[in-house]
Amino acid sequence: MTREAITLAILEIFRREFEIVDPELDKDLRETYGFDSVDAIELLLEIERLLNFELTHDEKKLAMDIRTLRQIIDYVELMAKRKDR
Repeated sequence: MTREAITLAILEIFRREFEIVDPELDKDLRETYGFDSVDAIELLLEIERLLNFELTHDEKKLAMDIRTLRQIIDYVELMAKRKDR
């Protein structure tokens, strides 16, 4: 999965699930869009659907410090590469 495909998929998830259209890549999701812990759990479920595999506990823990859309894209790219190994 290319970074471009990941970016488009994540933007679609944000539009569809969180009604956030054209979010800025480097804005803090909590401060700018009111993204909360329930949203974060839903996002992880959507990422699992996107990647077509369940994330491990340790992989989910890596996501705990994510604050921006760019960090989400980086995270999904890393998880996709782990799956391909």
